Amino acid sequence: MGDWHTGRADWLSIPEALERILASVRPTEAEPVPLVDAFGRVLAEPAVSPIDHPPWDNSGMDGFAVRAEDIAGATREAPARLTVVDDIPAGGFPSRPIGPGEAAKIMTGAPVPEGADSVVRVEHTDAWVPADGGEAGDAAPAPRDVASEATGAVGTTIRIFSGSDARRNIRRRGEDLRANAVVLDSGRVLGPGEIGILAATGHATVLVHRRPRIAILANGDELVDLDRFEEVVAGRKIVNSNTYALAAAVTAAGGEPIPLGIAPDDPEEIRARLVLGRDADAVLTTAGASVGQHDLVKDALLELGFELDFWRVRMRPGSPFSFGRLGGVPVFGIAGNPVSVLVTFEVLVRPAIRRMLGRRDVHARTIRVRAAERIPGAGRLTHFPRVRLEPDGDGGYTARLTGSQGSGILSSVAAADALLVVPAGVEAIEPGQEADAIPLFRNDPAAQDFGFVADAS
Repeated sequence: MGDWHTGRADWLSIPEALERILASVRPTEAEPVPLVDAFGRVLAEPAVSPIDHPPWDNSGMDGFAVRAEDIAGATREAPARLTVVDDIPAGGFPSRPIGPGEAAKIMTGAPVPEGADSVVRVEHTDAWVPADGGEAGDAAPAPRDVASEATGAVGTTIRIFSGSDARRNIRRRGEDLRANAVVLDSGRVLGPGEIGILAATGHATVLVHRRPRIAILANGDELVDLDRFEEVVAGRKIVNSNTYALAAAVTAAGGEPIPLGIAPDDPEEIRARLVLGRDADAVLTTAGASVGQHDLVKDALLELGFELDFWRVRMRPGSPFSFGRLGGVPVFGIAGNPVSVLVTFEVLVRPAIRRMLGRRDVHARTIRVRAAERIPGAGRLTHFPRVRLEPDGDGGYTARLTGSQGSGILSSVAAADALLVVPAGVEAIEPGQEADAIPLFRNDPAAQDFGFVADAS
């Protein structure tokens, strides 16, 4: 185990660091929320359907419910002729079964009457009247003289010009969801599809994991907030961008950011702000947690009873990373450089927040891309250069650096679609070589749950 007092570092690999972090965090407790507010939340218990869905056999087309044997072999030259005996609108129900030589006019979603095993789409009948007077396809009839007789009204005869719809176009009861079946497992992120399933199965309220409260503490006499930006303009101070960037990252990950402000280089002030974070589910500190003479956050933490788990990870940027617990609360110590802050968050902190949310998929997704240029490695450290992804014309993507990759170049992250992964010991990813990339989804935080689509603009 690392020791801040002696300066001895652990230098864990990224998998080792993640294993120890994830073993130390637990899902938050569950809370009920109205379904209308559940988008993006994580289900805390399995959702069970009390009904079959659809609840009855229903039509997948506007057309006519018929018996397959009555339309077998029907063509334009030799159409089947059936008597319309019922009209079933959406929201209505059949008034009678369908017998030999009979048909029921039916709308999409309406219950299929007893005796019918097929729905002939209206385009395959002489009830179809195209809006432009033209043909809809080989099976479509020429427009009929609608003034001469009603189009499929009860009591009229309908002509079927194709038998291709036999035993088709019926959505069977329970083909989507079965009664008493688990329709969504716990740990599932609730996107639009999941919300639709929950609504269809009557879940007006759902049990989800509480959003973890993540306290964020910045440190340094050189830092000021935006209300003192004139001092930045004058060249006397540096604006505290890290808290804002981390608050956005926490929100995108599903957490609730709790800014603790800027602690100056004063041990008492640092301790006081850290105490405020004890009610949070985790604390993120930026700067002040290394072994320099003015790195006072580590001293304040140790004085409050902090238990260090490890210090330093084999990654660049962000290697001066620490993790431990303060009174049972996980504390992530992140280097103060703006790029290190965001890269470390993506690689090591976001998975922990996902675990707190009760998600099953906690690790970052990766995609395979090809380097568009030579992208250097970082010796014994895993390197995470910021890259822009571009379509390669073959359905894949190429990766190109976003410019200077210094740990203080915040614009390198703002311009990035992804973090390229250059493994430890790899001198460089050469042009045309494949590598893994972690998509950042900078324009659409929800997209991380549904798969990667590059912004090619």
